Amino acid sequence: MADGRAAGRFTGAIVIVTGGGSGIGAATAHRFAAEGATVVITGRTQEKLDKVVADAPAGSTMVARVADTSDEQGVSQLIADVVAEHGRLDTLVNNAAVAEPGTVEDLDSDAWRRVMATDVDGVFFASRAALPHLREVGGSIVNVGSVSGLGGDWSMAAYNAAKGAVTNLTNAMALDHGGQGVRVNAVHPSLTVTEMSEGPRSDDDTMAAFRQRIPIGRAAEPAEVADVIAFLASHDARFVNGAHIPVDGGLGASNGQPNMG
Repeated sequence: MADGRAAGRFTGAIVIVTGGGSGIGAATAHRFAAEGATVVITGRTQEKLDKVVADAPAGSTMVARVADTSDEQGVSQLIADVVAEHGRLDTLVNNAAVAEPGTVEDLDSDAWRRVMATDVDGVFFASRAALPHLREVGGSIVNVGSVSGLGGDWSMAAYNAAKGAVTNLTNAMALDHGGQGVRVNAVHPSLTVTEMSEGPRSDDDTMAAFRQRIPIGRAAEPAEVADVIAFLASHDARFVNGAHIPVDGGLGASNGQPNMG
């Protein structure tokens, strides 16, 4: 892994960011690229990925690959291809996620499975494929969870359950693989200005209510979450393993009700 004490903390590093076509994923990709990494972003829509690459910091290296992380064979092949092309893998950021609004009574089975397939299976498949390569270089995994995985949240039963699974999967991987030199940590955003937050439950009154619960008084910007992800992947966090960092503007400190990240 590139020494984080250097001016470019990730110079020479190879980083994969899933769900890199917008929001937190795009901001994270740009942050790593700005600090010297070669970044591979994945997503389901070529047009979105191409725009992120086009907006990358000048002089940086970023590659777009269409991939669905819920596709076990597809994501395994993606990671194998990245390592074959670049010779190594230093960091995996599991960011890809979807949300379907509804209570347990409201959700149909297909909606439930869509959320679990991307938000949980995708983390499992990508991490399993990446671990042998990360072990070789002392790399790390950063999972993007949500405050909705740390506590309850109204009418988002599938998303809450999936992000709760990501929380404990992070714990399990940190225990199992920390001694092998692979650190595994998670960030847990609260309301963030992304396409997802502008989808389910995005009416003005609901968004205003969410913001009122956050002591800082606003939603996070994707770049503010990316800052924490980059820290966790860096040499600066070399003794941080199994950590769960809420990026929530103080929501947890206020004992407020979590809301969709």
